[in-house]
Amino acid sequence: MCLAVPGKIEEINDQGPMKMAKVDFNGIFKEVCIEWVPDVQIGDYVIVHAGFAINVLDKQEALENLKLIRELAEGDEAYMKW
Repeated sequence: MCLAVPGKIEEINDQGPMKMAKVDFNGIFKEVCIEWVPDVQIGDYVIVHAGFAINVLDKQEALENLKLIRELAEGDEAYMKW
């Protein structure tokens, strides 16, 4: 099973054989292929699987998902302190 975390497009590089982007996953930056989402823009949020952006998310939906993920992480930390 895969967990998809929204990432924000910070830079786009279309100079190589494949269109790539620098994507910010909460402070962790990864190079991602964006060939499958050709209309993506800097500032858009994407879902990535195996190094490929597979879907563009609405900004509000992405921010809501990130908030829920943070809440889950905080809940897990509180649980682990027991």
